[in-house]
Amino acid sequence: MSVGYSLRIVELNRSAGEELLGVKLGRVCIRNNMPVSVLAARLGVSRQTVYNWFVGASKPSLNTKIKIEALLTTLR
Repeated sequence: MSVGYSLRIVELNRSAGEELLGVKLGRVCIRNNMPVSVLAARLGVSRQTVYNWFVGASKPSLNTKIKIEALLTTLR
């Protein structure tokens, strides 16, 4: 388990559909222990929005998807 994320977020992320871009982002960020506040600032959204993506509760907009895909290529 990652030190920077609550057990609840980690478990919800694990049980979410991995085909969702936000869930993929969550898995990479949890694995790399990237702070949600840093990620939210980079993407121009709130921390709550990022958490919602991580657990599959919402999906990023098209413009944000492009930013996420670029970010994922640097984090893997």
